[in-house]
Amino acid sequence: MKVSIIGAGRNRNGIGEYIGKYFQKNGATVTSVLGTTEKTSCNTSSALKQYGIDATPYTDFNKMVEKESPDTIVIASPYSTHYEYILKSIDAGLNIFCEKPFIWNEKGDMQELLDNLFEMAESKNLKIAMNSQWPFSIPYYEELCGSINIQGIDTFSIGLSPMFGGRDMILDSVPHALSFLYCTLGNGEILNLDFEHYEKKMIIKFDYNSNINTCKVLISLISKEHRPREFSFGFNGSIVNRSLDSETYDIYFNYANKSLKIIDPLDLSVQDFISAFREKREPLIGKSHIVSNMTLLKTIYDSCEIT
Repeated sequence: MKVSIIGAGRNRNGIGEYIGKYFQKNGATVTSVLGTTEKTSCNTSSALKQYGIDATPYTDFNKMVEKESPDTIVIASPYSTHYEYILKSIDAGLNIFCEKPFIWNEKGDMQELLDNLFEMAESKNLKIAMNSQWPFSIPYYEELCGSINIQGIDTFSIGLSPMFGGRDMILDSVPHALSFLYCTLGNGEILNLDFEHYEKKMIIKFDYNSNINTCKVLISLISKEHRPREFSFGFNGSIVNRSLDSETYDIYFNYANKSLKIIDPLDLSVQDFISAFREKREPLIGKSHIVSNMTLLKTIYDSCEIT
Protein backbone atom coordinates (compact mmCIF):
# COMPACT_ATOMS: atom_id res chain seq x y z
CA MET A 1 0.00 0.00 0.00
CA LYS A 2 1.37 3.40 -1.04
CA VAL A 3 0.15 6.23 1.16
CA SER A 4 0.08 10.01 0.80
CA ILE A 5 -0.73 12.21 3.79
CA ILE A 6 -2.58 15.51 3.77
CA GLY A 7 -1.90 17.63 6.84
CA ALA A 8 0.78 15.79 8.80
CA GLY A 9 2.01 18.96 10.51
CA ARG A 10 1.93 19.50 14.26
CA ASN A 11 0.55 23.03 14.45
CA ARG A 12 -2.83 21.71 15.66
CA ASN A 13 -3.38 18.29 17.22
CA GLY A 14 -0.47 16.92 15.22
CA ILE A 15 -2.04 13.51 14.73
CA GLY A 16 -1.15 13.25 11.04
CA GLU A 17 2.51 12.65 11.83
CA TYR A 18 1.61 9.71 14.08
CA ILE A 19 -0.83 8.30 11.54
CA GLY A 20 2.05 8.30 9.05
CA LYS A 21 4.28 6.60 11.60
CA TYR A 22 1.77 3.79 12.13
CA PHE A 23 1.06 3.25 8.44
CA GLN A 24 4.80 2.81 7.86
CA LYS A 25 5.15 0.58 10.94
CA ASN A 26 2.36 -1.71 9.74
CA GLY A 27 3.78 -2.40 6.29
CA ALA A 28 2.54 0.48 4.16
CA THR A 29 4.89 2.90 2.41
CA VAL A 30 4.34 6.60 3.05
CA THR A 31 5.63 8.24 -0.11
CA SER A 32 4.49 11.86 0.11
CA VAL A 33 2.94 14.63 2.18
CA LEU A 34 0.80 17.57 1.15
CA GLY A 35 1.02 20.92 2.93
CA THR A 36 -0.45 24.35 2.36
CA THR A 37 2.99 25.92 1.78
CA GLU A 38 6.43 24.68 0.77
CA LYS A 39 7.67 25.43 4.28
CA THR A 40 5.00 23.37 6.04
CA SER A 41 5.25 20.45 3.63
CA CYS A 42 9.06 20.37 3.88
CA ASN A 43 8.93 20.61 7.68
CA THR A 44 6.49 17.71 7.77
CA SER A 45 8.65 15.66 5.43
CA SER A 46 11.65 16.28 7.69
CA ALA A 47 9.71 15.32 10.82
CA LEU A 48 8.66 12.00 9.30
CA LYS A 49 12.29 10.99 8.74
CA GLN A 50 12.57 10.08 12.45
CA TYR A 51 10.24 7.14 11.68
CA GLY A 52 12.26 6.02 8.67
CA ILE A 53 9.84 7.68 6.26
CA ASP A 54 11.17 9.35 3.13
CA ALA A 55 8.15 11.38 2.02
CA THR A 56 8.33 13.83 -0.86
CA PRO A 57 6.73 17.19 0.02
CA TYR A 58 4.02 18.73 -2.18
CA THR A 59 1.67 21.70 -2.13
CA ASP A 60 -0.55 20.61 -5.04
CA PHE A 61 -2.90 17.63 -4.62
CA ASN A 62 -3.23 16.75 -8.31
CA LYS A 63 0.51 16.94 -8.88
CA MET A 64 1.17 14.69 -5.88
CA VAL A 65 -1.32 12.06 -7.04
CA GLU A 66 -0.02 12.17 -10.61
CA LYS A 67 3.62 11.71 -9.59
CA GLU A 68 3.26 9.37 -6.60
CA SER A 69 0.29 7.17 -7.67
CA PRO A 70 -0.78 6.37 -4.10
CA ASP A 71 -3.35 3.70 -3.21
CA THR A 72 -4.54 5.57 -0.14
CA ILE A 73 -4.91 9.13 1.05
CA VAL A 74 -4.69 10.01 4.75
CA ILE A 75 -6.64 13.19 5.47
CA ALA A 76 -5.43 14.82 8.69
CA SER A 77 -5.92 18.43 7.68
CA PRO A 78 -8.36 20.82 9.45
CA TYR A 79 -11.90 19.43 9.34
CA SER A 80 -13.13 22.32 7.18
CA THR A 81 -11.02 20.91 4.32
CA HIS A 82 -12.06 17.24 4.63
CA TYR A 83 -15.03 17.32 2.24
CA GLU A 84 -13.02 18.86 -0.60
CA TYR A 85 -10.15 16.39 -0.19
CA ILE A 86 -12.51 13.42 0.09
CA LEU A 87 -14.18 14.44 -3.18
CA LYS A 88 -10.80 14.80 -4.89
CA SER A 89 -9.61 11.46 -3.52
CA ILE A 90 -12.72 9.60 -4.67
CA ASP A 91 -12.45 11.21 -8.09
CA ALA A 92 -8.83 9.99 -8.26
CA GLY A 93 -9.85 6.46 -7.22
CA LEU A 94 -8.04 6.50 -3.87
CA ASN A 95 -8.89 4.75 -0.62
CA ILE A 96 -9.39 7.15 2.27
CA PHE A 97 -8.39 7.17 5.94
CA CYS A 98 -9.79 10.41 7.32
CA GLU A 99 -9.44 11.97 10.75
CA LYS A 100 -12.66 12.80 12.63
CA PRO A 101 -14.93 14.61 12.15
CA PHE A 102 -15.24 12.96 8.74
CA ILE A 103 -16.78 16.00 7.06
CA TRP A 104 -18.33 19.17 8.35
CA ASN A 105 -20.85 21.54 6.83
CA GLU A 106 -22.94 23.62 9.21
CA LYS A 107 -25.65 24.41 6.66
CA GLY A 108 -25.76 21.31 4.45
CA ASP A 109 -27.82 18.14 4.88
CA MET A 110 -25.33 15.77 6.52
CA GLN A 111 -27.16 12.60 5.50
CA GLU A 112 -27.38 13.70 1.87
CA LEU A 113 -23.71 14.72 1.73
CA LEU A 114 -22.61 11.38 3.16
CA ASP A 115 -24.91 9.34 0.93
CA ASN A 116 -23.50 11.06 -2.15
CA LEU A 117 -19.89 10.51 -1.07
CA PHE A 118 -20.34 6.82 -0.30
CA GLU A 119 -22.33 6.21 -3.48
CA MET A 120 -19.42 7.61 -5.50
CA ALA A 121 -16.86 5.64 -3.47
CA GLU A 122 -18.77 2.37 -3.73
CA SER A 123 -19.02 2.71 -7.50
CA LYS A 124 -15.21 2.52 -7.51
CA ASN A 125 -14.90 -0.16 -4.79
CA LEU A 126 -12.94 2.19 -2.52
CA LYS A 127 -12.29 1.64 1.17
CA ILE A 128 -13.16 4.54 3.46
CA ALA A 129 -12.55 4.76 7.20
CA MET A 130 -12.75 7.51 9.79
CA ASN A 131 -10.11 7.61 12.48
CA SER A 132 -12.05 7.54 15.73
CA GLN A 133 -9.61 5.25 17.47
CA TRP A 134 -10.75 4.79 21.06
CA PRO A 135 -13.23 1.90 20.50
CA PHE A 136 -10.15 -0.19 19.67
CA SER A 137 -9.21 0.13 23.35
CA ILE A 138 -12.38 -1.60 24.62
CA PRO A 139 -10.62 -5.00 25.10
CA TYR A 140 -8.14 -3.27 27.46
CA TYR A 141 -11.02 -1.66 29.33
CA GLU A 142 -12.61 -5.08 29.77
CA GLU A 143 -9.32 -6.54 30.99
CA LEU A 144 -9.35 -4.00 33.82
CA CYS A 145 -13.07 -3.65 34.54
CA GLY A 146 -14.55 -6.96 33.42
CA SER A 147 -16.52 -7.93 30.34
CA ILE A 148 -19.15 -5.45 29.20
CA ASN A 149 -22.68 -6.82 29.36
CA ILE A 150 -24.11 -5.02 26.33
CA GLN A 151 -27.74 -5.55 27.38
CA GLY A 152 -26.88 -4.23 30.84
CA ILE A 153 -25.31 -0.91 29.79
CA ASP A 154 -27.28 1.76 31.66
CA THR A 155 -24.77 4.63 31.71
CA PHE A 156 -21.76 5.77 29.72
CA SER A 157 -19.50 8.65 30.66
CA ILE A 158 -16.45 10.13 28.99
CA GLY A 159 -14.13 13.00 29.84
CA LEU A 160 -11.91 14.73 27.29
CA SER A 161 -9.80 17.88 27.16
CA PRO A 162 -9.90 19.34 23.64
CA MET A 163 -7.55 22.15 22.74
CA PHE A 164 -10.48 24.20 21.43
CA GLY A 165 -13.15 26.15 23.30
CA GLY A 166 -16.81 26.88 22.64
CA ARG A 167 -18.83 24.77 20.22
CA ASP A 168 -15.65 23.59 18.48
CA MET A 169 -15.10 21.33 21.49
CA ILE A 170 -18.05 19.30 20.23
CA LEU A 171 -16.50 18.70 16.81
CA ASP A 172 -13.13 17.78 18.28
CA SER A 173 -14.25 15.39 21.01
CA VAL A 174 -17.85 14.18 20.75
CA PRO A 175 -17.12 11.80 17.81
CA HIS A 176 -15.15 9.67 20.29
CA ALA A 177 -18.16 9.33 22.58
CA LEU A 178 -20.47 8.51 19.69
CA SER A 179 -18.03 5.87 18.42
CA PHE A 180 -18.00 4.11 21.80
CA LEU A 181 -21.80 4.07 21.79
CA TYR A 182 -22.04 2.76 18.23
CA CYS A 183 -19.46 0.01 18.80
CA THR A 184 -21.25 -1.26 21.92
CA LEU A 185 -24.95 -0.49 21.45
CA GLY A 186 -25.19 -0.14 17.68
CA ASN A 187 -27.08 2.56 15.81
CA GLY A 188 -29.17 4.82 18.00
CA GLU A 189 -30.94 8.13 18.40
CA ILE A 190 -30.41 10.99 20.81
CA LEU A 191 -33.17 11.92 23.26
CA ASN A 192 -33.41 14.49 26.06
CA LEU A 193 -30.30 16.41 24.97
CA ASP A 194 -29.07 18.97 27.50
CA PHE A 195 -26.04 21.27 27.81
CA GLU A 196 -24.25 22.98 30.68
CA HIS A 197 -21.56 25.49 29.79
CA TYR A 198 -18.95 27.16 31.95
CA GLU A 199 -15.69 28.93 31.22
CA LYS A 200 -13.57 26.40 29.28
CA LYS A 201 -15.96 23.59 30.24
CA MET A 202 -19.04 21.97 28.71
CA ILE A 203 -21.23 19.16 30.00
CA ILE A 204 -23.42 17.31 27.48
CA LYS A 205 -26.12 14.91 28.65
CA PHE A 206 -28.52 12.78 26.62
CA ASP A 207 -30.19 9.41 26.37
CA TYR A 208 -28.85 7.12 23.65
CA ASN A 209 -31.78 5.03 22.50
CA SER A 210 -30.82 1.90 20.54
CA ASN A 211 -32.50 -1.41 19.72
CA ILE A 212 -30.62 -2.93 22.67
CA ASN A 213 -31.57 -0.45 25.39
CA THR A 214 -31.51 3.21 26.40
CA CYS A 215 -28.26 4.44 27.92
CA LYS A 216 -27.77 7.68 29.85
CA VAL A 217 -24.71 9.51 28.51
CA LEU A 218 -22.53 12.14 30.19
CA ILE A 219 -19.80 13.90 28.18
CA SER A 220 -17.47 16.25 30.07
CA LEU A 221 -15.29 18.56 27.97
CA ILE A 222 -12.64 20.80 29.54
CA SER A 223 -10.60 22.92 27.15
CA LYS A 224 -6.85 22.52 27.61
CA GLU A 225 -4.28 24.02 25.29
CA HIS A 226 -1.27 21.89 26.15
CA ARG A 227 -0.53 18.18 26.48
CA PRO A 228 -0.95 15.88 28.27
CA ARG A 229 -4.71 16.09 27.93
CA GLU A 230 -6.99 14.19 30.27
CA PHE A 231 -9.05 11.29 28.97
CA SER A 232 -11.35 8.91 30.80
CA PHE A 233 -14.35 6.75 29.95
CA GLY A 234 -16.46 3.95 31.28
CA PHE A 235 -19.75 2.11 31.50
CA ASN A 236 -22.03 1.78 34.52
CA GLY A 237 -19.68 3.76 36.76
CA SER A 238 -16.52 1.74 36.06
CA ILE A 239 -14.25 4.52 34.77
CA VAL A 240 -10.70 4.12 33.46
CA ASN A 241 -8.29 7.04 33.25
CA ARG A 242 -5.56 7.30 30.65
CA SER A 243 -2.03 8.26 31.62
CA LEU A 244 1.13 8.73 29.57
CA ASP A 245 4.73 7.95 30.45
CA SER A 246 6.48 11.27 29.83
CA GLU A 247 9.72 9.58 28.75
CA THR A 248 8.53 6.63 26.65
CA TYR A 249 5.06 7.96 25.67
CA ASP A 250 3.63 4.58 26.58
CA ILE A 251 -0.12 4.68 27.23
CA TYR A 252 -1.70 3.23 30.37
CA PHE A 253 -5.27 2.66 31.52
CA ASN A 254 -5.76 3.01 35.27
CA TYR A 255 -8.69 1.63 37.27
CA ALA A 256 -8.92 1.38 41.06
CA ASN A 257 -5.42 0.23 42.08
CA LYS A 258 -4.64 -1.42 38.73
CA SER A 259 -2.67 -0.09 35.77
CA LEU A 260 -2.44 -1.64 32.30
CA LYS A 261 -0.09 -0.70 29.46
CA ILE A 262 -2.01 -0.63 26.18
CA ILE A 263 -1.18 -0.47 22.50
CA ASP A 264 -1.88 2.98 21.10
CA PRO A 265 -5.47 2.79 19.73
CA LEU A 266 -4.33 4.94 16.81
CA ASP A 267 -1.97 2.10 15.85
CA LEU A 268 -4.88 -0.36 16.07
CA SER A 269 -7.09 1.92 13.98
CA VAL A 270 -4.46 2.03 11.22
CA GLN A 271 -3.98 -1.75 11.46
CA ASP A 272 -7.71 -2.29 10.96
CA PHE A 273 -7.78 -0.07 7.87
CA ILE A 274 -4.79 -1.83 6.29
CA SER A 275 -6.35 -5.21 7.08
CA ALA A 276 -9.67 -4.10 5.54
CA PHE A 277 -7.83 -2.99 2.41
CA ARG A 278 -5.99 -6.30 2.06
CA GLU A 279 -8.96 -8.52 2.96
CA LYS A 280 -11.43 -6.47 0.90
CA ARG A 281 -13.76 -5.96 3.86
CA GLU A 282 -15.40 -2.97 5.53
CA PRO A 283 -13.24 -1.14 8.11
CA LEU A 284 -14.56 -1.16 11.68
CA ILE A 285 -15.08 2.61 11.51
CA GLY A 286 -16.58 2.42 8.03
CA LYS A 287 -19.71 3.61 6.23
CA SER A 288 -22.51 2.77 8.67
CA HIS A 289 -20.44 3.94 11.64
CA ILE A 290 -19.47 7.20 9.93
CA VAL A 291 -23.04 7.99 8.87
CA SER A 292 -24.35 7.42 12.39
CA ASN A 293 -21.50 9.36 13.98
CA MET A 294 -21.74 12.40 11.72
CA THR A 295 -25.54 12.71 11.70
CA LEU A 296 -25.70 12.52 15.50
CA LEU A 297 -22.77 14.93 15.80
CA LYS A 298 -24.72 17.40 13.63
CA THR A 299 -27.75 16.99 15.89
CA ILE A 300 -25.69 17.76 18.99
CA TYR A 301 -23.81 20.66 17.42
CA ASP A 302 -26.96 22.29 16.01
CA SER A 303 -28.69 22.03 19.39
CA CYS A 304 -25.89 23.84 21.24
CA GLU A 305 -26.62 27.55 21.49
CA ILE A 306 -23.22 28.76 22.67
CA THR A 307 -20.65 30.14 20.22
